Amino acid sequence: MRGALGGPRVLLRRLREVMAERVSAQERLDKIVVMIAANMVAEVCSVYVLRVDGSLELYATEGLSREAVHQTVLGAGEGLVGLVATEAQALNLPNAQEHPAFAYKPETGEEIYHSFLGVPVLRAGNTLGVLVVQNRAHRTYSEEEVEALQTTAMVLAEMIASGELSSLARPGAEPAVRRAVQAKGLALAEGIGLGRVVLHEPRVVVKNFIADDIQKELKRLDQSVDTLRASIDVMLEEEGMTRAGEHRDVLEAYRMFAHDRGWLHKLREAVMTGLTAEAAVERVQSDTRARMQRQTDPYLRERLHDLDDLANRLMRELMGADQFPRREDLPENSILVARNMSPAALLDFDRSRLRGLVLEEGTATSHVAIVARALGVATVGQVENAASIADQGDPIIVDGDAGEIHLRPPAGIESAYAEKVRLRARRQAQYAALRDKPAVSRDGEQVQLLINAGLVVDLPHLKETGADGIGLFRTELQFMVAATLPRTGEQLRLYRTVLDAADGKPVTFRTLDIGGDKVLPYMRSLEEENPALGWRAIRVGLDRPALLRIQLRALLHAAAGRDLRLMFPMVAAVEEFESARSLVERELTHLRRHGHALPEQVQIGAMVEVPALLFALDEMLKRADFLSVGSNDLVQFLFAADRGNARVAGRFDALSPPVLRALKAIADAGRAHDKPITLCGELASRPLEAMALLALGFRALSVSAAAIGPVKAMILGLDVGKAEKMLAPVLLERDGDRTVRERLEAFAAEHGVPV
Repeated sequence: MRGALGGPRVLLRRLREVMAERVSAQERLDKIVVMIAANMVAEVCSVYVLRVDGSLELYATEGLSREAVHQTVLGAGEGLVGLVATEAQALNLPNAQEHPAFAYKPETGEEIYHSFLGVPVLRAGNTLGVLVVQNRAHRTYSEEEVEALQTTAMVLAEMIASGELSSLARPGAEPAVRRAVQAKGLALAEGIGLGRVVLHEPRVVVKNFIADDIQKELKRLDQSVDTLRASIDVMLEEEGMTRAGEHRDVLEAYRMFAHDRGWLHKLREAVMTGLTAEAAVERVQSDTRARMQRQTDPYLRERLHDLDDLANRLMRELMGADQFPRREDLPENSILVARNMSPAALLDFDRSRLRGLVLEEGTATSHVAIVARALGVATVGQVENAASIADQGDPIIVDGDAGEIHLRPPAGIESAYAEKVRLRARRQAQYAALRDKPAVSRDGEQVQLLINAGLVVDLPHLKETGADGIGLFRTELQFMVAATLPRTGEQLRLYRTVLDAADGKPVTFRTLDIGGDKVLPYMRSLEEENPALGWRAIRVGLDRPALLRIQLRALLHAAAGRDLRLMFPMVAAVEEFESARSLVERELTHLRRHGHALPEQVQIGAMVEVPALLFALDEMLKRADFLSVGSNDLVQFLFAADRGNARVAGRFDALSPPVLRALKAIADAGRAHDKPITLCGELASRPLEAMALLALGFRALSVSAAAIGPVKAMILGLDVGKAEKMLAPVLLERDGDRTVRERLEAFAAEHGVPV
């Protein structure tokens, strides 16, 4: 190759000129292959583009028969070109015909060429096509030539990704990069969202690939790597990160990769071929991603996420790009796509512009899913590689009912979903017609239907749904969205607003439930091996009584002259409840002493989430005014299955006999002590599960606002007595030919209960 290092740089400069010319897509491709062939002294240069059907089509060539362009098509994995595309690795052969994968295409006239060098055209690790050079002589191309061709392929990747080549394609044979993608995931929040992709952590878009000054780019790269390394060291040394734990492990992995000499060497080599520093980072990471995506080892695939994040951090350092889209920049009809995110991050987006959420991770009872349901945002989780296959601004449909997404959907799919949205609106109108109808079963059982809330945006749902009140107000959401700890006055205003909106209907405030995956950005986080079983909820409140007392004081002030219902989360022992209740009494005494108006009545309850309370129900009910079952945590603790871990969260059915027996024990204890029992977990928000709860004896359910209509429709069509008789013997059975869920579904179908 002419001038091992000078050649690629000259080629890249000429490529930049061609890319700027106002010519047709075919003319641009034709010029590019001529330039590459001349620069590399190759007799053949060809570009193959991956099509939506998985085949590879010859789009341009210099040296082969021009009549073969758009006529020669290789099947998936066919020939040497297909092998390069499948393996996403360069193939360098001195005698191509001897390779077992060689496929002869007579229309191309390539049988006279022996040496073959093919490189994949990659973007974000995904193969978009293949770039090939060939010569008659038997030769092995040098490492510099391979590097040069790979660098050139990056420019082609952006040309293909831009959609410029779509005009050259026949219908049904479009480039795969813009293909429609249907992906199945896990339904996390009901609804249909149609809109445009907004990446939660947008990939940095490199626009300047070609370096003007190699030494300047090397200096920029070295400085940015040094800054990156220093920032990781600072994060590791920060107070609160010095203990062992998962977050530290991740940062240690970042530090290991950031200090890897092989990684830096590859980056510098890429710059030496004529790329800018940021283009070099993208090039190296795309190659790495292509290799690691084809690994089956879950540990290696997990490390890919670490490497992606590190590369993004470095590119942002080089380009000064913001890490996240700003709230004010969120476009209309946005569909947020992320690997995973915290509830606080989701709440930071403008709900009026957000139509859906797609996650690579997430489970039905993870807190981000709960918040998504509270916001009424259609959500699908566990969509593999979602953040990599989607581009900013891509059209997308999120089907939160079926747990599917449709990325870049064809017109027919869009029309079908538009009709589905209209049908859904009509069904919602039918539910709205039930708003003022009491939730009374066919056999006269009155059911109290309440909603779960946590934000001011939730309050209009009370009137819209006709709910009987708020069965769970998650006070921690205010703390999670604030930049600093909310002062007493701020808390008081929120609680007063909630009580005003309820207009006399009952509201049950849950005291601050933080810890686990609910971390406050302004509080030092404690690294724990198992945070779900660690320092959280009431444990934090009792160990930091000033924090809990400030909240209790605000609640008592806000409820002056009205009834106040408050409950403590994560209570594991009667003694914890008594300690928390004594704090309430202390605050009441303080208010009386200073002449403040008091609530008319204060009722104090506890959440039943920890299995230990199942064996202390009698003692608890003698002290508590009411109990509320947190089914999300109770179920995860009963099965020792982390609800945020996708591998185990769906492993057990909440409608299995062990769970139902535990729930029945709680309902029976409440009846025996004549104390109200509410179930406020996500279990109650699904009609089939809610039917089971009624059959167990529950008469108060707190559900997501969107579930009020479907659950009420179920209640109106249910004979609770018959459901009780059906379920009672099932709970006693040790073995059966059908699961409890199957029996409940059969019962609903037989008796016409809408579930």
